[in-house]
This record gives sequence, C-alpha cells and structure tokens, in this order.
Amino acid sequence: MLALPLAAAVVAALGTPAQAAEGYDRCQEGYYCMFSGLDGTGDIIQINADTPDLAALGMADRAKSDWNRTDSFIYLFSEADYDGCTAVTQPRDKGNFFPTFRDFFDSVRFDGPGGPSCGITLKGGAADSHGG
Repeated sequence: MLALPLAAAVVAALGTPAQAAEGYDRCQEGYYCMFSGLDGTGDIIQINADTPDLAALGMADRAKSDWNRTDSFIYLFSEADYDGCTAVTQPRDKGNFFPTFRDFFDSVRFDGPGGPSCGITLKGGAADSHGG
C-alpha cells in the first residue's frame, strides 16, 4: 500500500515541465537579438553575422529593444544595405531603444564600419542605440 503513493509522487516530480524562456532570456549566448516589443517582448530574431536587410527576417523598421550577447560592437543602420545613419549597441548591452530609434533600423553590421551618426546621444564616440 505504501508503494503506490510513493510512485505517484515520483511521477508528479518528473512530469513537471520546464519553464520556457521569456523576454530577453530568449536570446541565446553568442547572438545579437532584436525584439519587436519593449523589454525583450514580442517577436525575436537572433543573428550572428552581418545582415544587410532585416526585411528578410521580418524585422525591418520593427525593433524596439535588443540584447547584444556577443563581444562585438553592433552597428544598426537606418536603411538596408548598411546605408543611412548609424547607432551602436555595445558588447553585452541590452535594453529598450531610445524612442527615436524604435521601429527604425533596417540592417545590422558586426564590428563596423558604421556610417554617420543617427543622433547626438554619444557613448564611446558613436550614437548609443539605448540613448545613454
């Protein structure tokens, strides 16, 4: 009689599903991630190479936040094919884009070169994508 309750307890412990990653935590180490919502919410793309046209991934003019889980400086361009102005997300930085930069970027380049600055908020000599 005691074996039955013990077996049920083991099944219940083993049957608990793992918690799915949410928000920023969906971004995998070694990738640069963009999110269509604030605070890492909404749709996500994960890239680890230069991307000349975010439209191919469904993220052109849609990103509102990001997480750079790489050691690279990420140059964000206002136009496809690395054209227009540039803002930068520093290595290991994450956050909501500065309001002016939300729904704004169309291409991404790892480690530059960048183009003309998109703004006057400077961090390390380039426009900081998060405005700080």
